[in-house]
Amino acid sequence: MLGVLVPHLTDVVLSTIYEGIDHAATELGYQTVVANTLDSPDEQRRRAELLLSRRVDGLILGDAHADSPFLAELTARGTPFVLVSRTHDGFDSVTADDYTGGRLVGTHLADLGHRRIGIIAGQPYASTGRERTRGCLDALAERGIDTPRDLVIHSNFDADGGRAATLRLMRKKRPPTAIFAVNDMTAIGVMGTLRDLECKIGTDVAVVGFNDISIARDLPVPLSTVRSALHQMGAEAARLLVARLRGETSDAPSQRRLPTELVVRESSDPTVRTRGKSGRILKKASPGHNGVPIQAPARRPTRRPAQ
Repeated sequence: MLGVLVPHLTDVVLSTIYEGIDHAATELGYQTVVANTLDSPDEQRRRAELLLSRRVDGLILGDAHADSPFLAELTARGTPFVLVSRTHDGFDSVTADDYTGGRLVGTHLADLGHRRIGIIAGQPYASTGRERTRGCLDALAERGIDTPRDLVIHSNFDADGGRAATLRLMRKKRPPTAIFAVNDMTAIGVMGTLRDLECKIGTDVAVVGFNDISIARDLPVPLSTVRSALHQMGAEAARLLVARLRGETSDAPSQRRLPTELVVRESSDPTVRTRGKSGRILKKASPGHNGVPIQAPARRPTRRPAQ
């Protein structure tokens, strides 16, 4: 039996990852049991101890916190575990290549001519948000685009977090012309707030998300986003844990990063027409336009949120 801990099973990203875990575990002769931790370190510890008391063979953790000592404690106790979605130095993990995905976003927005780009970075304890943000900032810096600290906003990984962060960004004297949200649900909240502010998404403000959840291409304005292999991620995590349990791997930690690709839709580039289609895919950060930036779309006056 494999125990699985996730922050929120209602999150389509985590539920898709769990489907991959369960599918691969079944093929390998294992059953799975999943517990919801609400992204709380205390709840993570409590749920993990409960699963271990039920004699699970090992754990797959989708809720790793950068500042938590719990992973080191599990290692000291000899508990087999693998991290999924989020990574942490020194431990087995299977994730998307979040840094490269962030670079793809930075390159895309710079190539469109944007110079003032807001980033809704998620929570700082999650490697996903940190690496995606770092990749985007590095790509922008390489193109001579400085991103002030006040344009990087931390938020919850959900639509409500996206709404609140977007209001903060759009209240600034010089609001951004583009917003990168480090997951798609946050990006959906961004687009909802921009709609309420009577901004035209893709023309007044470009929006890019991350993960390419199934609804992204079917939104009223299809969402540009970084596609990550969520089902495969879960399956790889299960296979890695079972390999550990069977003694089929070396002692050195294995950190697997699955490739990412940028899917361009109307939310960032209104010249693209992708309604109901997968979108235009960019697999690497291209220099773009021989290094000459094109102009960002002209912005029409927008209604500023109340102070």
